[in-house]
Amino acid sequence: MTGHGDRARGRRPPRLPAAVRSRRPARISERLRRPQPLLKRRMPSGRGAMEQPNITSGGAGVLTPRFWLMVVLTGVAAGLLGALMMLILFNVQYAAFGYHTGTLEHGAAQASAARRVGSLLIAGAFGGVAWFLLRRYLKGKPSEIDEALWNGDGRLSFRRSLGSSVISEVVIGMGASIGREAAPKLLGGASGSVLSGWAGLSAGQRKLVVACGGGAGLAAVYNVPLAGALFTAEILIGSITLPVMLPAIVCSWIATATAWIYLPNRAVYPGIPDYRFTWSLMTWALLAGPVIGLISSGYIRLIGWVSHHRARGTRVLFAPLIAFGILGVIGIWYPQLFGNGLDMARDAFLGLSGFGLMLTLFALKPLVTALCLGSGASGGLFTPTLSTGAVLGGALGIAWNLAWPGSPSGAFAMVCAAAMIGAAMQAPLSGLALVLELTHSGFGLIVPMMAATAVATLVAFHVDGYSIYSARLPAFTDDSAPAGSSLRRTGGGSDGAAVRTILATERPGQAYHSPSREPTARAAEPPSASAMPSAVGTSRSSASAAPMAATAPPCPGLVRSGRPAAACSRSSLAAAASSPGRS
Repeated sequence: MTGHGDRARGRRPPRLPAAVRSRRPARISERLRRPQPLLKRRMPSGRGAMEQPNITSGGAGVLTPRFWLMVVLTGVAAGLLGALMMLILFNVQYAAFGYHTGTLEHGAAQASAARRVGSLLIAGAFGGVAWFLLRRYLKGKPSEIDEALWNGDGRLSFRRSLGSSVISEVVIGMGASIGREAAPKLLGGASGSVLSGWAGLSAGQRKLVVACGGGAGLAAVYNVPLAGALFTAEILIGSITLPVMLPAIVCSWIATATAWIYLPNRAVYPGIPDYRFTWSLMTWALLAGPVIGLISSGYIRLIGWVSHHRARGTRVLFAPLIAFGILGVIGIWYPQLFGNGLDMARDAFLGLSGFGLMLTLFALKPLVTALCLGSGASGGLFTPTLSTGAVLGGALGIAWNLAWPGSPSGAFAMVCAAAMIGAAMQAPLSGLALVLELTHSGFGLIVPMMAATAVATLVAFHVDGYSIYSARLPAFTDDSAPAGSSLRRTGGGSDGAAVRTILATERPGQAYHSPSREPTARAAEPPSASAMPSAVGTSRSSASAAPMAATAPPCPGLVRSGRPAAACSRSSLAAAASSPGRS
């Protein structure tokens, strides 16, 4: 041993071997975040950075260098595929209606009545055969991004997604009344799914990349990078936290910039005046908000009904022909109904349409859109919903000006469009950002626009709560229940009246509560570095978690046959029993 005498005589203590030195504990970081930041010490106060709610640790672990590389590549792919879809759409429009410049509405109006009807009949015949073959030979391949993210593992079939997207853009170019955004949204998500599988990302990372790709596809074709990022976070993920927003923003701006190789770098609705705020408009927005919320709820119910009862099997061969033919006949008098409704909304924003025309278009557009979807067609609902709100606002604005003049009808159309799309998507932030970015105008109307959107969304939420996306989710069957689900549909009825029962439980007496009335607890593993980002503020006290424990299936590995899976770990059993659930 080395004593005090040795130190006094200047002798150094013996140097420890390297193997012993390596076993010394490393300096412990004061930070709890994953991944660890470069600075390991907290602020002098000792308070944590994650006390700011959006800076979460759960989910931040997915932001690895490999993950970021896939986000960048997904953004590039979403931009290129979005531009390709628009190339197909525009060229089909030119060929179908015989014009080379201008808008679809102008081209359809210049075409003869026979050409209008003939174009829709050809679209119905082509779409019916193409969708029938696609769904027959690629049956079971996932191609619905909302379903894959909300109830699946994020995997999408690129072949089926590409086929469905091309068919959708072709029939829209020929006049079908459905939205064009579904194709680039789906392909952006599918490209993220393929790239995530190639890179070997975790399930949580893959779902986030797929969601970013979906929002980026929307951003690319409409030149709305901010709205695309908000769409990813607010709708597809349901969490506006830093680990979600950062990749969503990066993916959206990359996709938007990439799409500029073909698409113009300008507003989708150019030339919209910079309307000014008036108290007349503000008062109207507060009064119209509840009406818009009620109308959007009815519209969503219509979409949900036709989506559930849409043509399937061999009926798809002739149903689009009939539905598109009816649209073609109506289009003899109202060519504004052709396509997704983009030109219809632009005329309303500019105040170019009269009261009677806008009121008629407001009544017809939802009906012909529902008719096309009910025939088995695949497509989006964003622009049809936006245009419906625009013509409604324009018509109501003209009537309001008779009592209290002060604002042009175009200002009312913009306010109503934002409120309608925000309430129909149940995403007010995305709705507001979309209208502002689509027009590059409207900042003078931001206060009445926010008021109408908030009131309309609140009313729609309390009346029903579905959106144009959740209303279209397919019913669960023995073949389509999500992976790991132990639920089976055993009865019919509306609004979730179908009874889902637990096929196998290890604790008798557990009750399952219908998701239409109470949130269902889901099995959840403890947070890890690869966990999926969770919504802000989802932590609950143990007191509130206890009542939900009885609603959780005892094991996430239960199979639909009613027998437990071969392997069901103790951790998954404990997590399923104690998980507070998510509404």
